[in-house]
This record gives sequence, structure tokens and C-alpha cells, in this order.
Amino acid sequence: MDIYNVNSIDELIRGNSYVGRGIVIGKTQDGRKACTAYFIMGRSANSRNRVFAERDGALFTEPFDASKVEDPSLIIYAAMRKYKSKLIVTNGDQTDTVYNALALGGSFAGALKTREFEPDAPNFTPRISGMLDFADGDFSYEMSILKSADSAGTACNRYTYSYAALAGVGHFIHTYVCDGNPIPTFQGEPERVAIPNDIDEFTDPLWNALDENNKISLYVRYTDLETLAEDNRLINKNR
Repeated sequence: MDIYNVNSIDELIRGNSYVGRGIVIGKTQDGRKACTAYFIMGRSANSRNRVFAERDGALFTEPFDASKVEDPSLIIYAAMRKYKSKLIVTNGDQTDTVYNALALGGSFAGALKTREFEPDAPNFTPRISGMLDFADGDFSYEMSILKSADSAGTACNRYTYSYAALAGVGHFIHTYVCDGNPIPTFQGEPERVAIPNDIDEFTDPLWNALDENNKISLYVRYTDLETLAEDNRLINKNR
């Protein structure tokens, strides 16, 4: 097996009915832009009753129909926020945990040491997070997963990965391996994926490959490393 193989993200997820929530971070092939992507899927009516909304440069999950919300605690949150030169993206309210820690002089990994997987037994959904740090016309990035140490949720294992941004290469982490009962947690290191120069060449295949019944929303941001100008794509199944 070639550990340096770079996959097409659509090929990794096509035919998999449930990879859960996913984060991709990487650099375009021409080395000029940073890619940040986040998608959500859902099996329950409560999970599917969501849309992405962008406000003031931040990304939020919101109810599609507020009258049908059953439990907002794990499905409504800020998914992407900026703090100075850093861009945070996560699958839960740990976005705010990282943001607040940075404001106090803390770190990405340090902030996530105060959090653990979601309290949704028996699945114990992992918390996945990423952060880009822009500087001097380039960026580096970190990714994290917090997951249960066993099937009983006895303890939390925390894994943090730090990356130099390489042209054409990104990393993809998602909450689940596939559907199941309970749903099996993501295993191993974030997967290496190709990052094309054109945002639509990345966005469209990813959205189309996500399972039609379970996909909910996708957000992709390309950031120009010279000007920091942003180009975004937001897709909601419910709108």
C-alpha cells in the first residue's frame, strides 16, 4: 500500500451510505489557495432538519423548520469561525471552545483537551476539528478527533495531527466508517485527498457522491493565499 497515495474524495465516499460529518483541509494543486470544507449527513428527522447559514464570515447550522426541533444541543452550532489569522472548523460547539482558548492565548490542541466525544450513546459520535493558520502567504493546519476509548464510553482518546500544506494535497476526516448500529467510529489517520485548483471541481463531485438519502449540507471555502480573498460554495438539500 502506498501511504503517500492521494485519493479523489468522491471515490472514497461513493457507495457509502453514512460517513457522518466530514472535514477536508488542504492546498490547491497550483499552491495558490487553501481549501476548507465541511459537510453534514443525518439519519434521524432531528438531524435532517438542518441547513447551513453564513453570517459575517462564519458558518452556522440552523433548523430548517424550527417547529420540528427535538434536541438542538448537538445539531445547532457554529461550524466555522475565524480568529485573527486562524480559521476553525468543527462538527460541534467545540468551535467556540477553540475560539475562546485562542482569545486567551491558548492552543488548538490545548482547547480540545477540555472536550470529549458526544454523549449520544451507544454511538458516542467523535468530535472532529480542524484549524488553518495563515502566515506569510502560506498556511499550516491541524486536525483532531476525540473518540470513545471503548463501547461503553469509559474514557476519551484524543488524536491531533499537524500538517505542512503541500500543493494538491488535503486531508479528510469524518465521524464514521459507515452505517451501523451502533455506528462504527472513524479509524486511523485522516485520509489524503486531491485538491483541484477550481472550487467547483472539488465541490460538485463531493456533493454528488454523498448518499442522496442522508446528505444534508456542504460548505466549501477556497482562500487565496496572497490576498486572503474567499470564494465559497454553500449547498443545502433543504433549500
